[in-house]
Amino acid sequence: MHPILFKIGPLTIHTYGVLVAAGFFLGISLAIRQARKEGISSDKILDLGFYILLSAIIGSRLFFVLINPNYYFKNPIEILKIWEGGLVFYGGILFAIPTAVWYIKRNSLAIWTTADLFAPSLAIAHAIGRLGCFSAGCCYGRTAESLPWAVTFTDPQSLALIGVPIHPTQLYEFAGELMNFLILIILRRYKSFNGQLFLTYMLLYSVLRFIVEFFRGDVNRGFISSQLSLAQGISIMLFIGAVIGIVVLRQKKSDA
Repeated sequence: MHPILFKIGPLTIHTYGVLVAAGFFLGISLAIRQARKEGISSDKILDLGFYILLSAIIGSRLFFVLINPNYYFKNPIEILKIWEGGLVFYGGILFAIPTAVWYIKRNSLAIWTTADLFAPSLAIAHAIGRLGCFSAGCCYGRTAESLPWAVTFTDPQSLALIGVPIHPTQLYEFAGELMNFLILIILRRYKSFNGQLFLTYMLLYSVLRFIVEFFRGDVNRGFISSQLSLAQGISIMLFIGAVIGIVVLRQKKSDA
């Protein structure tokens, strides 16, 4: 709703960038706090967090550019303007996971234990990031004139449709990710095997994203078919992978 937080002379501070940064710092702070409780090096977790951030930004931006090639081919300098919006979460995941695995193995950390440590942080960081999306107007919803909680963007700098009541899909995902965060915090007390938190997060998010996609109105996000978006296709694969992972790890724990 407010793409530009404030201006200082020629310097423009975008709300999206501030909230994404706030989400990251909150997430990494929670991960470091939990690492200390579990006797894991907080310095390694901090370094890992920045590796994840860098790879996630590159992956999520690249994914967005690939599904909007015509615009960025004509305006290549716009690729660098990530503070204005235009990051795809699944693209970030595809880049961040192999980067994290590489760092974890290199520093002799346990993969699933470390993944569990970051799971709640991913949820809360993503939730705050979606508030950034709401501010910028990206990832906006379909028109919804009769919806009581529909929102209307009026700022000409917004990336959303202007002057039309639409679904606040960014807030749908914010609420869903906040719920995911609370579920993971509670589940952590009753965790029965390593990897449970991370795979549960992947499962929960895939369901959330699949549902929210039905209300999205930004057609430039990519589609597999007229009824199935690219994000929904990835959600299906992620859901199946998470279920299989949970079953396999649980069985390994039972056999140990």
